[in-house]
Amino acid sequence: RMADLVMIRTYEQTKIERFAEYSRVPVINGLTNEFHPCQILADIFTFIEHRGPIQGKTVAWVGDGNNMANTWLQAAELLDFKVNVSTPSGYEVDEKIASITGKISPRHFQTYRNPMDACRGADLVTTDVWTSMGYEAENEVRKQAFAAWRVSAAMMAVAQPNALFMHCLPAHRGEEVDADVIDGAQSVVWDEAENRMHVQKALMEFLLLGRLS
Repeated sequence: RMADLVMIRTYEQTKIERFAEYSRVPVINGLTNEFHPCQILADIFTFIEHRGPIQGKTVAWVGDGNNMANTWLQAAELLDFKVNVSTPSGYEVDEKIASITGKISPRHFQTYRNPMDACRGADLVTTDVWTSMGYEAENEVRKQAFAAWRVSAAMMAVAQPNALFMHCLPAHRGEEVDADVIDGAQSVVWDEAENRMHVQKALMEFLLLGRLS
């Protein structure tokens, strides 16, 4: 009763939806197994900050079809850009979960077996850890399955010449991304990390005041 906003970081999406159903104040999804909207807000803001509008651009997602991938696809539907997704077999995005409408248009979503093909011509290449929170028991199996899905300099080379690299951090250099990529000139991971604070401030302002200043 003393809160004006609630942010919840939890596991199943149904938990936060049930909480929000009975809450008298806005509830922010800080992260669930299915979605990570606050992080994608920061990522999109970072892209806009460096390259301008994201509408009509192409994002390459390389790695696990997880909560980050799902939310990138939701954002693509809302903001009219495209996400090329490449995941190992068995770790694909579930389109029924990811889509706002239930079916994502090819204009906004395309899958690739080869991660190099997903990166070709992309304006942004992004990834996440191979083992997300709650899946630690699968770590060794995932390392084997994802071995070919490490973002490398070769992948960045087939993207647009001014393509950015992002990762929500913390990262494992030599696993999901090579050190020369995450520490290279195209990486904006530290701006991306800082921007989590700024977009969350904007989100709180909007939810509390109904507007942005």
